[in-house]
Amino acid sequence: MKAIIVGCGRVGATLARMFAESGAEVTIIDLTSDAFRRLGTKFRGTRLVGTGTDISVLKRAGIEGSDVFVAVTDGDNRNLMATQIAKTVFDIPLVMTRVYDPARAAAYREMGIHTLCTTSIAANLMFDLAGGKAVENLISELQIVRTGQKPAEPAA
Repeated sequence: MKAIIVGCGRVGATLARMFAESGAEVTIIDLTSDAFRRLGTKFRGTRLVGTGTDISVLKRAGIEGSDVFVAVTDGDNRNLMATQIAKTVFDIPLVMTRVYDPARAAAYREMGIHTLCTTSIAANLMFDLAGGKAVENLISELQIVRTGQKPAEPAA
């Protein structure tokens, strides 16, 4: 698997390490080289300074032929632009983004971009917990979202 990640904040760096540790070929792009410190010294992927909306940067990152493209910068607009380029210009099979604005999440999904709105996810989880919903049920729901399948029942 070949993955391109735009944004080397906490989420981007963690995801890049996960991909690399699973054996994927991963390139992570960020505006500043300082951000790459989050990757640690054992990271074996490629680090590239630039913007995920610049086609020449994306080509240097090896976007052509990539399987997965993820945009997790701190800007919803940058993430949308980067994912639209990955989807429409480079026809990447799986394009995902993280957004903060719940109003934008639905619009991004309508464009065919797999979208996680961390604001909505956190707010809904906290609301459910405040209402007495069991943490185990919340974890099960998250597993369903991640895999598309219900988790296995624990052995009796």
